[in-house]
Amino acid sequence: MSFSSKVRKSLSLEDSGYSGLVLEKLSSSRIQIGDTISVTKDGVEHTGVLMPRSQVGSDSIHVVIKLTSGYNIGIRMSQETVVHRIKPRGRRQAAPTETRIETEGLPHISILSTGGTIASKVDYRTGAVNPALTAQDLYDTVPELQNYANVHAKVLMSVLSENIRPTDWTKIARAIALEIESGADGVVIAHGTDTLGFTAAALSFALRSLPVPVVLVGSQRSSDRPSSDSAMNLTGAVTLAARANAAEVMVLMHAEIGDSYLHAHRGTRVRKLHTSRRDAFQSVNSRPLFRVTETEIVELNPPLLRRELERKLVLKPKFEEKVALVKTYPGVEHSLLDHLIDTGYRGFIIEGTGLGHAPDSLQSSVKRAIDAGVVVAMTSQCIFGRTDLNVYRSGVELLAAGVIPCEDMLPETALVKLMWSLANSKDGDAAKSLLLTPIAGEIDMRSEESEYITRFGGV
Repeated sequence: MSFSSKVRKSLSLEDSGYSGLVLEKLSSSRIQIGDTISVTKDGVEHTGVLMPRSQVGSDSIHVVIKLTSGYNIGIRMSQETVVHRIKPRGRRQAAPTETRIETEGLPHISILSTGGTIASKVDYRTGAVNPALTAQDLYDTVPELQNYANVHAKVLMSVLSENIRPTDWTKIARAIALEIESGADGVVIAHGTDTLGFTAAALSFALRSLPVPVVLVGSQRSSDRPSSDSAMNLTGAVTLAARANAAEVMVLMHAEIGDSYLHAHRGTRVRKLHTSRRDAFQSVNSRPLFRVTETEIVELNPPLLRRELERKLVLKPKFEEKVALVKTYPGVEHSLLDHLIDTGYRGFIIEGTGLGHAPDSLQSSVKRAIDAGVVVAMTSQCIFGRTDLNVYRSGVELLAAGVIPCEDMLPETALVKLMWSLANSKDGDAAKSLLLTPIAGEIDMRSEESEYITRFGGV
């Protein structure tokens, strides 16, 4: 069977999950998944795009359509139900992997897409939300971008963020460097939200001495949903990259559940604190750098560097993958650490309890790791605050064994920084020193009570 035949077969109505009466009525009207149809029952007509039912199994009773509002509805079919095809599904045309929009007098902003919800659309073959596959997908999401900047959109990869690997951070960093060397006034990275914080931290270390802003942006809800945050987030990211007097890696997302303003967070200080809220991303042990609205950018916290086009970017994009993040918990077995040591891991970050504690049962393995040259560092499972291994006996013993306290670094930031430190140091001692050296605002030697914000928003 040819590839084109396989595609036609995958799009056939028989593979859509419908059967019985529903399949009979749809087939008799030559309706396919993705067609715009009308369904009339008991004198009430509903119009929308036919969705598949394959994700929930065969269905002989209900038909599902997507309304123009973006919501799906299921309609129970009967012999009297009338179904008509209004418009066949559109055929997707191949688009270039790069899109350039030129408007005289506006700054030049590069948008690099890695996938994720920010530019996702519904796949009508499966009903799933998939990442954009072309630069045109990204541009189609927010055509108003041409009013804010000369946009150069390019797809680096099309993956959901849970599939991002350290090698991808290297690829993204190098791509950003090329855009800056080509004269971009700022770079926007469209990224899935689940691991956006990891990538932001990685780029913060890989891109040293930035001359222009690098803004990572995502969305919690896809562009086909009425409550989508993708358009506002992407527009805000382009505005920030084009106008902010800052030159560091930032994450821009909704600051509250409405659409009034966005917050730009330092790339090493941001965490996703909610699974689905639009204001899920918050600064931890720090405050946001900027508040962004439709009309203004307000500085809330001084950036590390100001925009300076003449500054020379220093690229250090390598990361050591043999580094692990280990979360302690009641009953954790030392064999977890032993396995890491035995399989050649060069370092691991312990996400301890409270001030940075681990059960006594792990101490022998921790000592064994350190004796073997493995870099072992400690962070806290608490959202806010810092580690202090000098308060309780268990912490003092870990400190004496050679465990490195990570001050107020986020566990995920510490993980990424240790990966970067090991890959950019000549030996373990140099990596340890680099781990504790403030590089991108990831470490603050003083914690302020005002940084402890227990509610969303607050600025």
